[in-house]
Amino acid sequence: MSSSSRRQPPSWPSHIQYINAPRYHPSVPGPVRSFLISGTNPAPQKTPISGPSTSLVRVRYITEPSHPARGQNGLFAVRKILPRSHIIDYIGEVHCQDRADSDYDLSLFRSADGDNVGVDASIMGNEARFVNDYRGIRSKPNAVFVESRASQGELRMSIWSSKDPIQKGDEILVSYGKSWWRSRTAQTDALPNFA
Repeated sequence: MSSSSRRQPPSWPSHIQYINAPRYHPSVPGPVRSFLISGTNPAPQKTPISGPSTSLVRVRYITEPSHPARGQNGLFAVRKILPRSHIIDYIGEVHCQDRADSDYDLSLFRSADGDNVGVDASIMGNEARFVNDYRGIRSKPNAVFVESRASQGELRMSIWSSKDPIQKGDEILVSYGKSWWRSRTAQTDALPNFA
Protein backbone atom coordinates (compact mmCIF):
# COMPACT_ATOMS: atom_id res chain seq x y z
CA MET A 1 0.00 0.00 0.00
CA SER A 2 1.49 3.36 -0.94
CA SER A 3 1.83 6.07 1.69
CA SER A 4 -0.56 8.30 -0.23
CA SER A 5 -3.33 5.69 0.02
CA ARG A 6 -2.93 5.02 3.75
CA ARG A 7 -6.12 5.94 5.61
CA GLN A 8 -6.55 7.30 9.10
CA PRO A 9 -6.64 4.43 11.60
CA PRO A 10 -9.84 3.74 13.56
CA SER A 11 -10.20 5.65 16.85
CA TRP A 12 -7.62 8.27 15.77
CA PRO A 13 -7.62 11.21 18.23
CA SER A 14 -9.76 14.03 16.79
CA HIS A 15 -7.33 16.78 17.93
CA ILE A 16 -4.45 15.33 15.85
CA GLN A 17 -4.42 15.56 12.07
CA TYR A 18 -3.50 12.21 10.53
CA ILE A 19 -0.91 12.56 7.76
CA ASN A 20 0.98 9.87 5.86
CA ALA A 21 3.67 12.07 4.31
CA PRO A 22 5.78 14.85 5.86
CA ARG A 23 4.45 18.40 5.71
CA TYR A 24 7.01 21.17 5.29
CA HIS A 25 6.68 24.34 7.37
CA PRO A 26 7.66 27.65 5.68
CA SER A 27 10.56 27.96 8.17
CA VAL A 28 12.53 25.33 6.18
CA PRO A 29 14.81 27.22 3.73
CA GLY A 30 14.60 26.18 0.07
CA PRO A 31 18.09 24.64 -0.18
CA VAL A 32 17.55 22.66 3.03
CA ARG A 33 14.17 21.46 1.81
CA SER A 34 15.74 20.37 -1.51
CA PHE A 35 18.39 18.41 0.37
CA LEU A 36 15.79 16.77 2.62
CA ILE A 37 13.55 15.78 -0.28
CA SER A 38 16.13 14.67 -2.83
CA GLY A 39 19.55 14.65 -1.17
CA THR A 40 21.03 17.21 -3.58
CA ASN A 41 23.72 18.28 -1.10
CA PRO A 42 26.40 15.93 0.26
CA ALA A 43 25.63 14.43 3.67
CA PRO A 44 26.07 11.12 5.41
CA GLN A 45 23.60 8.51 4.19
CA LYS A 46 22.25 5.68 6.24
CA THR A 47 20.35 2.55 5.28
CA PRO A 48 17.81 3.24 2.51
CA ILE A 49 14.25 2.34 3.38
CA SER A 50 11.37 1.30 1.21
CA GLY A 51 7.65 2.04 1.46
CA PRO A 52 5.58 2.44 4.60
CA SER A 53 5.31 -0.36 7.14
CA THR A 54 2.25 0.85 9.03
CA SER A 55 0.73 -2.60 8.54
CA LEU A 56 3.20 -3.79 11.21
CA VAL A 57 1.72 -1.61 13.95
CA ARG A 58 -1.45 -0.43 15.57
CA VAL A 59 -2.18 2.24 18.13
CA ARG A 60 -3.73 0.97 21.34
CA TYR A 61 -5.11 2.76 24.40
CA ILE A 62 -3.14 1.70 27.49
CA THR A 63 -5.18 0.59 30.50
CA GLU A 64 -2.61 -1.40 32.53
CA PRO A 65 -2.42 0.28 35.98
CA SER A 66 1.38 -0.14 36.26
CA HIS A 67 2.15 1.33 32.82
CA PRO A 68 3.75 4.83 32.98
CA ALA A 69 1.58 5.92 30.00
CA ARG A 70 -1.69 4.57 31.44
CA GLY A 71 -4.60 6.53 29.98
CA GLN A 72 -2.61 7.35 26.84
CA ASN A 73 -1.81 5.47 23.65
CA GLY A 74 1.06 3.21 22.68
CA LEU A 75 2.39 1.61 19.50
CA PHE A 76 2.02 -2.20 19.28
CA ALA A 77 3.19 -4.90 16.85
CA VAL A 78 0.37 -6.59 14.91
CA ARG A 79 2.71 -9.43 13.91
CA LYS A 80 6.22 -10.60 14.68
CA ILE A 81 8.86 -8.07 13.56
CA LEU A 82 12.27 -9.44 12.68
CA PRO A 83 15.49 -7.95 14.14
CA ARG A 84 16.89 -4.82 12.51
CA SER A 85 13.74 -4.26 10.42
CA HIS A 86 12.16 -1.00 9.37
CA ILE A 87 8.91 -0.62 11.33
CA ILE A 88 7.52 2.80 10.44
CA ASP A 89 8.63 6.33 9.48
CA TYR A 90 8.10 9.07 12.05
CA ILE A 91 5.89 11.49 10.12
CA GLY A 92 5.04 15.04 11.18
CA GLU A 93 5.65 18.68 10.32
CA VAL A 94 9.24 19.27 9.17
CA HIS A 95 10.43 22.63 10.49
CA CYS A 96 13.40 24.83 11.43
CA GLN A 97 11.99 26.34 14.62
CA ASP A 98 12.65 25.98 18.34
CA ARG A 99 9.75 23.89 19.64
CA ALA A 100 10.96 23.18 23.16
CA ASP A 101 7.39 22.74 24.44
CA SER A 102 6.61 19.85 22.09
CA ASP A 103 6.94 16.29 23.40
CA TYR A 104 6.73 15.01 19.82
CA ASP A 105 9.59 16.91 18.15
CA LEU A 106 12.57 14.87 16.93
CA SER A 107 15.81 16.23 15.52
CA LEU A 108 16.25 15.18 11.89
CA PHE A 109 19.17 17.14 10.45
CA ARG A 110 21.59 20.03 11.07
CA SER A 111 22.82 21.85 7.98
CA ALA A 112 26.31 23.27 7.52
CA ASP A 113 24.68 26.74 7.75
CA GLY A 114 23.39 25.92 11.23
CA ASP A 115 19.75 25.21 10.34
CA ASN A 116 18.35 22.67 12.78
CA VAL A 117 15.59 20.60 11.19
CA GLY A 118 13.03 18.81 13.32
CA VAL A 119 9.98 16.61 12.74
CA ASP A 120 7.13 17.57 15.06
CA ALA A 121 4.12 15.23 15.37
CA SER A 122 2.36 17.14 18.17
CA ILE A 123 -0.58 18.33 16.04
CA MET A 124 -0.16 16.22 12.90
CA GLY A 125 1.48 12.87 12.38
CA ASN A 126 1.09 9.14 11.91
CA GLU A 127 1.05 6.09 14.19
CA ALA A 128 4.74 6.51 15.05
CA ARG A 129 3.93 9.53 17.25
CA PHE A 130 2.57 7.07 19.82
CA VAL A 131 5.85 5.21 20.40
CA ASN A 132 6.67 5.31 24.11
CA ASP A 133 9.94 5.33 26.03
CA TYR A 134 10.96 1.97 27.48
CA ARG A 135 11.61 3.26 31.02
CA GLY A 136 9.22 1.76 33.55
CA ILE A 137 8.01 -0.83 31.00
CA ARG A 138 11.03 -2.95 29.95
CA SER A 139 14.67 -3.22 30.91
CA LYS A 140 15.76 -1.92 27.48
CA PRO A 141 14.20 -0.58 24.26
CA ASN A 142 13.17 -3.03 21.54
CA ALA A 143 13.35 -0.38 18.80
CA VAL A 144 15.55 2.56 17.80
CA PHE A 145 15.26 5.81 15.85
CA VAL A 146 17.28 5.74 12.61
CA GLU A 147 17.86 8.58 10.14
CA SER A 148 17.58 7.17 6.62
CA ARG A 149 16.42 7.93 3.11
CA ALA A 150 13.14 6.59 1.76
CA SER A 151 13.20 4.78 -1.59
CA GLN A 152 12.19 8.11 -3.23
CA GLY A 153 15.24 9.79 -1.66
CA GLU A 154 13.55 11.79 1.11
CA LEU A 155 15.41 12.00 4.43
CA ARG A 156 13.26 10.57 7.22
CA MET A 157 13.46 9.61 10.85
CA SER A 158 12.32 6.01 11.14
CA ILE A 159 11.69 3.44 13.84
CA TRP A 160 13.56 0.14 13.41
CA SER A 161 13.54 -2.99 15.54
CA SER A 162 16.72 -3.56 17.53
CA LYS A 163 18.80 -6.77 17.60
CA ASP A 164 15.96 -8.93 18.94
CA PRO A 165 12.63 -9.73 17.28
CA ILE A 166 9.50 -7.98 18.53
CA GLN A 167 6.67 -10.42 19.18
CA LYS A 168 3.09 -9.94 18.01
CA GLY A 169 1.23 -7.87 20.61
CA ASP A 170 4.39 -6.38 22.17
CA GLU A 171 4.58 -2.64 22.67
CA ILE A 172 7.22 -1.00 20.48
CA LEU A 173 9.49 0.99 22.77
CA VAL A 174 12.43 3.32 22.12
CA SER A 175 14.73 5.44 24.25
CA TYR A 176 13.74 9.10 24.16
CA GLY A 177 17.29 9.89 25.27
CA LYS A 178 18.77 11.48 28.36
CA SER A 179 18.38 15.04 27.07
CA TRP A 180 14.60 14.54 26.64
CA TRP A 181 14.28 13.36 30.23
CA ARG A 182 16.65 16.08 31.52
CA SER A 183 14.53 18.80 29.93
CA ARG A 184 11.33 17.31 31.43
CA THR A 185 12.93 17.11 34.86
CA ALA A 186 14.05 20.75 34.57
CA GLN A 187 10.50 21.79 33.63
CA THR A 188 9.06 19.86 36.60
CA ASP A 189 11.64 21.34 38.98
CA ALA A 190 10.68 24.84 37.81
CA LEU A 191 7.00 24.35 38.72
CA PRO A 192 5.83 26.07 41.92
CA ASN A 193 5.22 23.87 44.94
CA PHE A 194 1.67 24.39 46.19
CA ALA A 195 1.92 21.88 49.06
